[in-house]
Amino acid sequence: MTLSYVPDDAFAHRLDPRSKLLVQVAFAVVAYAYTTPRGLAVLTVVAAGCLALAAGGARDLWTYRFALPFLLVAPVVAGATLGDPWFDVDDAAATGLASYRVLLILVVAAAYVRSTPVRESRAAVQRTIPGKPGQFLGVGVALVFRFLPLLKRDLLSAREAMRARAGGERPVHERMRIVAVAGINRAFGRADRLGTALVARCFAWNPTLPRLAFRRVDAPALALAAALFAAAVLRVA
Repeated sequence: MTLSYVPDDAFAHRLDPRSKLLVQVAFAVVAYAYTTPRGLAVLTVVAAGCLALAAGGARDLWTYRFALPFLLVAPVVAGATLGDPWFDVDDAAATGLASYRVLLILVVAAAYVRSTPVRESRAAVQRTIPGKPGQFLGVGVALVFRFLPLLKRDLLSAREAMRARAGGERPVHERMRIVAVAGINRAFGRADRLGTALVARCFAWNPTLPRLAFRRVDAPALALAAALFAAAVLRVA
């Protein structure tokens, strides 16, 4: 599975991208306001619902497998101490909840990426933020969404090539260095080719983007975003 748009006729695919962006922002805000197990349990249901409405599932989360080791190790590192009692359960639990909160935000992000074409994401950013800043951010969003799957593929190809040459017998740090160097070299190569392609195609800062309009189908998403923002405000107050 890759971090990219998947054509479908699911509910989330029919929403305006601005509605989905509002839900993402509201979810992130409320996730940092409610840090208790009970609050995160409710947010788990919301996150799972967002992914299901985008016709996604557990397989889509495999895209974020590179982040999972850090999320799992973080509580252990936070709980470890240099002296008695050697492991602080409270610190580990707090960090574990924080790691789980990040995972839930990634779930909602996966639902957005799966259900939103890159051009619509760019249009949403540029029409929300006026002027050159919006155009700059819109281009950045488009390039990130297009480059991430390619960079991930390059890293996997470098790892497979290293294993085919008996690289699995090398020390871990040596294998990490080889994959990282190969990935960086390929990233720079892709960046050079991208620059050449943009010049050759007369890159425009303000191209004709798809029209966006809120419709009745966006009402539930907007209501969910409003409810999440309200819950966060009430929590802070």
